[in-house]
Amino acid sequence: QQRNNEPNSNFITFLVLIGDSGVGKSNLLSRFTRNEFNLESKSTIGVEFATRSIQVDGKTVKAQIWDTAGQERYRAITSAYYRGAVGALLVYDIAKHLTYENVERWLKELRDHADSNIVIMLVGNKSDLRHLRAVPTDEARAFAEKNGLSFLETSALDSTNVETAFQTILTGKQMSERQESDMSPSNNVVNIQVQPTENKPKMQCCQNI
Repeated sequence: QQRNNEPNSNFITFLVLIGDSGVGKSNLLSRFTRNEFNLESKSTIGVEFATRSIQVDGKTVKAQIWDTAGQERYRAITSAYYRGAVGALLVYDIAKHLTYENVERWLKELRDHADSNIVIMLVGNKSDLRHLRAVPTDEARAFAEKNGLSFLETSALDSTNVETAFQTILTGKQMSERQESDMSPSNNVVNIQVQPTENKPKMQCCQNI
């Protein structure tokens, strides 16, 4: 339904949010797509998604962003959504060092299940919790550089860098996708669409548990 409602979109792209439970993935998504933040946000069950259209070089890009559960018991479900994603935001909580330690495991999972050309951004969320910081910015930035990731610290609560994080990964990936589609017209757009469509019934089932 979502994909058919906006015929004016020139391009549809597919991103995933991954990381430990409680790091703020759902609030990053709601802040970017609806400019909302919910302090009482509950853990995501299975996979949820939202969309937002942005302008890139005069073209409308409709971003479909999938928010995956961070709990281990949903791993088999959520990992199926990595395939076909053109970009991923790998999120940790700057105030909880364990969520940063687990980034390496999440990164390995992305490498195992996602397309090899996926663009990954490491995101240190909850930057508003400066007094509780447990992960030094320089340490995270060095890890990102070592692993070929872009890096940004964000706060879904006060909106810091949320727009920048999504726009950066969407704009950068859109450019490379458009170059590829010049050689093979429309193929990438179709591939991006097919994956979430096939998995959507499973997502709805999980949401109803």
